[in-house]
Amino acid sequence: MRNYWSLLPAIAVAVVLILLYAVPTLINPQWTTTVLGLFKQHPEDADPAGQRLSPKRIQSRRMLAGLLVVVALALVGFNISLNREANGCYQAATAWGAVEAPPEGNKKRTSDDPCITMIYGTFIGDGTGTVGQDKPQPVETYQLMGDKKPKYLKWIQNRPSYDDGDLLIGVEADCALDLKVEQLEDKITAVVDRAQPCPVDDEISLTAIKLKEPLGDRKLVTVDGKELRQINPDMDSWPTVLKKLITGG
Repeated sequence: MRNYWSLLPAIAVAVVLILLYAVPTLINPQWTTTVLGLFKQHPEDADPAGQRLSPKRIQSRRMLAGLLVVVALALVGFNISLNREANGCYQAATAWGAVEAPPEGNKKRTSDDPCITMIYGTFIGDGTGTVGQDKPQPVETYQLMGDKKPKYLKWIQNRPSYDDGDLLIGVEADCALDLKVEQLEDKITAVVDRAQPCPVDDEISLTAIKLKEPLGDRKLVTVDGKELRQINPDMDSWPTVLKKLITGG
């Protein structure tokens, strides 16, 4: 997973420098002017009267300092937000199985950014069609899109629109075209229309399925009536990410 915490040292330095100037200026702009005057090439030649700030300049200095404090907070918020979404994306990839170690001999490998490179919206196939195999292959997992839209979708390639479907079904990339979803009155059936198991893969294709009727009490099942496992990967809360930021977790 890409380490966005590596931005923290640079952001921390920028925030400290901003606060070293902004906080004293907010308290008393004259202090800042006096201290900065000490760093002039010939401070003894400076006119003390000329360094005294007028009320208008004091107000403008405080407004500038306040703006810098807002910038500092924005930098911290940017780092928290970036890590929050990156971590949430990684959790989604893990839930779909995209970060499992590839089998021996498989040339594909896990990625630092699995949500970006190893799960993506289905390019071909939408789950429609009839099942032709007598013994199709099972589907393992699904996710409801519902009212709480999965935010990690905006990071993946060929992302399905939130309006494209009511649930997501993920299968190995090579099997996406063979996914078949049948919507019945009492259940929804999802299978892979293949005689042989899908090749073990660490890339997952997500197909958005639009329900003809609300899901209600219907169960999602696969081969032999086995229920699909519902996943609900979500982002850490802001307080959780802030805690990790402070503790370095």
